[in-house]
Amino acid sequence: MAPTSEDRKGERIAKLLARAGVASRREVERMIAEGRVKVEGEVLTTPATVLESLKGVTVDDKPVAAAEAARLFRFHKPSGLITAERDPAGRPTIYTALKNALPPGTPRLMPVGRLDFNTEGLLLMTNDGELKRAMELPASGIPRTYRARTYGNITQAQLEELIDGITIEGIHYGKIDANMERKTGRNQWIELTLTEGKNREVRRVLEHLGLETSRLLRTAYGPFSLGDMPRGTADEVRPIDIERFREAMPGFARNEAQDPASKKPTTAPPPRGSYRPEGPERKRTPSRPNDGPAKTRAPSRPPSRPPSRRGPGDSRR
Repeated sequence: MAPTSEDRKGERIAKLLARAGVASRREVERMIAEGRVKVEGEVLTTPATVLESLKGVTVDDKPVAAAEAARLFRFHKPSGLITAERDPAGRPTIYTALKNALPPGTPRLMPVGRLDFNTEGLLLMTNDGELKRAMELPASGIPRTYRARTYGNITQAQLEELIDGITIEGIHYGKIDANMERKTGRNQWIELTLTEGKNREVRRVLEHLGLETSRLLRTAYGPFSLGDMPRGTADEVRPIDIERFREAMPGFARNEAQDPASKKPTTAPPPRGSYRPEGPERKRTPSRPNDGPAKTRAPSRPPSRPPSRRGPGDSRR
């Protein structure tokens, strides 16, 4: 029988599988509940199982390859795509577009947070479930910046009140740094930066202010910006930039220090038939999204806390 967390020597299997890029921790827990994960041929019954390595672990009867070095990709998500692997209603997903944006052989990628069906812009993708989870947690304080094209009456003074947060229908939204970029009559572009990323937060806050949002674009997530990347394209973040970012994230560098092996790149190819679904890397030079959003700036180093100036925005918008 596999040891549980009471016999603590190693790490929970959900964390190991997430780091190996199989799925997020929550998804791994669902896989275990469905009986899809085995250890030495024995069906796993609890996500509390602690292992020192993934040797002998299979998912859907396929051996799990050793974890690779973390990789991170920028993807300019167009509107009209679901941020999911599949949609029961048959609507196109981000993976449909990623098949054309990334070459064969790219490891399975998971989205960092979400953008809703009609929201476009920067969506980060990674093969590392632990990195994904750390970047999504509100406690990490990573700023997300959005630009919204809205219609209605609003003043800069009203937008500045959002800096103290706002409660809407019993849901409290934390600090939002909002800035009026330009205004023509009752139409305006507004830039908003937040760190919590609650479901559809930007749209709900703007609607509460009496504004209709006709376009919503995420322009940055932490130090990673959309820049001039065309819709539907993707490129890979340099490993050195990933490492700098991880080191700056509260708590994450400490966890990695306790497990230095997790940062070592794996150069050997995965065994034939191993569980590592191929998913969409192509390096492209950034280009400007249509409709001319204002330039976004990527800081030279990842900030360890939200910047004080108006800037980037979420997980589900």
